[in-house]
Amino acid sequence: MSRLLALDRPIVQGPFGGGLSSVALTAAVSDAGGLGSFGVHHLDPDAIRAIGHALYAATRRSFALNLWVSNHDLAESEMTPDRFEAAVRRLEPLYDALDVAAPPYPERFAASFEEQAAAILELPPAAFSFVFGVPDERVLDAFRDAGVVTLGTATTADEAVALDEAGIDVIVASGAEAGGHRGAFLASAEDSLVGTLPLVRIAVQEVQAPVIAAGGIADARGIVAALALGAEGVQIGTAFLATDESGATAEHKDALLGDGARQTMLTRAFSGRLARGIPNELVERLTADKAIEPYPYQTYLLKPVLEAARAQRRTDVVAMWSGQAAPLLEHRSAA
Repeated sequence: MSRLLALDRPIVQGPFGGGLSSVALTAAVSDAGGLGSFGVHHLDPDAIRAIGHALYAATRRSFALNLWVSNHDLAESEMTPDRFEAAVRRLEPLYDALDVAAPPYPERFAASFEEQAAAILELPPAAFSFVFGVPDERVLDAFRDAGVVTLGTATTADEAVALDEAGIDVIVASGAEAGGHRGAFLASAEDSLVGTLPLVRIAVQEVQAPVIAAGGIADARGIVAALALGAEGVQIGTAFLATDESGATAEHKDALLGDGARQTMLTRAFSGRLARGIPNELVERLTADKAIEPYPYQTYLLKPVLEAARAQRRTDVVAMWSGQAAPLLEHRSAA
């Protein structure tokens, strides 16, 4: 893996979306000899190009851009204005509490994966990573022709095999301990909660591509353990999310580096897709009210609430992602 990506150390920074990734973080990890990554699944093609150019200006080393292959759990034609307005009415108490206006019904809710992938291919970065599926063969062929290394995420051994059969260069075996979204695509996320230790060991045994371990790894001992299982490297998310260079709020970082993340939970409340984070009032409220729409509509509906809460430095009504290894964290510098 290190040879493929010209790395000094077999460490990949987990990609974050929603403003948590930053050019400074990606560049810092890449400059230190790892693979910096930037989550762009929530951006339109123009914004993706802008991020790519900013990263080229910030580092001369390899970096990855990350997308979600499946980015609609419900067709946009089925999110009718009536259904949308009903969802807005359920969330009105939150909009009022944060003093924000409900978002309008848009012409469309999200760019297609194909449009986003085409924008990445125009740049192109050294690596293209993705979750929630296997890209179309034509998309993969285009990246291969451009000399871009592909990294696909598996949450089960069957998903690892599917990625391997598609010719993916590097497989990220992401255990249930990981923070943020579960990238399951062959079965429901709830039925794909395999721990990192068995997932990595089985994936290494069943695929030809190099495997990197993710989930519950936050220090050197965790890396050594992953290598002992046969992984050729690791992907680390939460530890990099807690650093000064990440786009997380100071309050989020303090929670990760203190005692605030000793307990985490899996929830669909923030985005409509299962993800691991720190429990708070917003999770309890949305779950109790059953005010959860499929992805990407839940993300769109909550965007003004989450942006206002971040600006107000609140921790009760924001998404604070965290993996289970947070109690091990101690570094504030990505390097």
